[in-house]
Amino acid sequence: MAATGVDAPGRAAIGARTLRTDRWWLSPLTTFVVFSAFVVYATWRAFADKDYFVEPYLSPFYSPCLGDCVKGSADFGTPFGGFPLSAALIILIFPLGFRMSCYYYRKAYYRAFWLSPPACAVAEPHTKYTGETRLPLILNNLHRWFWYAAVVVALILTWDVLLSFQEADGGHVGLGTLVLLTNVVLIWLYTLSCHSCRHAVGGRLRHFSKHPVRYRMWTWVSRLNTRHSLYAWLSLFSVAIADLYIMLLANGTISEARFF
Repeated sequence: MAATGVDAPGRAAIGARTLRTDRWWLSPLTTFVVFSAFVVYATWRAFADKDYFVEPYLSPFYSPCLGDCVKGSADFGTPFGGFPLSAALIILIFPLGFRMSCYYYRKAYYRAFWLSPPACAVAEPHTKYTGETRLPLILNNLHRWFWYAAVVVALILTWDVLLSFQEADGGHVGLGTLVLLTNVVLIWLYTLSCHSCRHAVGGRLRHFSKHPVRYRMWTWVSRLNTRHSLYAWLSLFSVAIADLYIMLLANGTISEARFF
């Protein structure tokens, strides 16, 4: 059987794993720690099925709440009212699928978790490469469809922000309002800077000159796309912070700071 990868015929015969002398391992290690912490926290909160709503705030992990939801949190009804598990599990598959199949996140977790490769100019330990042709990686080819779902989720989260400005006695602006507003802005920046969005607004055009509106949109999305990785990180933190803040409000650990 012919050798593959770094041992393939014609490749330089270098015994060392890498000739890099910098701390190349720091970036994948940081990604591994941060992603692992988020996965643990998100999994715990998704299965908790409590402390996700305190009027007028709904956690982004549970929005839209379509299962057996606490009173006041189901703005779109409860079509899955008999669902035996946490209501968060009904909706989280869509934003999770979008992030897991994201081009930037693929690079990040391929390097951090599968060491494929762990860094530039660092040999990976795997002896063969099958690409995204087998389970589970073949599901990454659904990224564009997950993007469509992510747009719908972002619209719903925007609606939640609008509701957070309201209370039974009139208008309301609290710290939670600002937290949810910041989160939805970052969610939109991450969603609209996606490569699939860039293709949706400007793909399959032979002549940009004949489609000036789509060309302008494509140019705008292309500018956002240069910071896609930044928005990916910031929105990851913001959605966790938003959920944490609402949880602490709901269980009485902290009190709301109200500005208006």
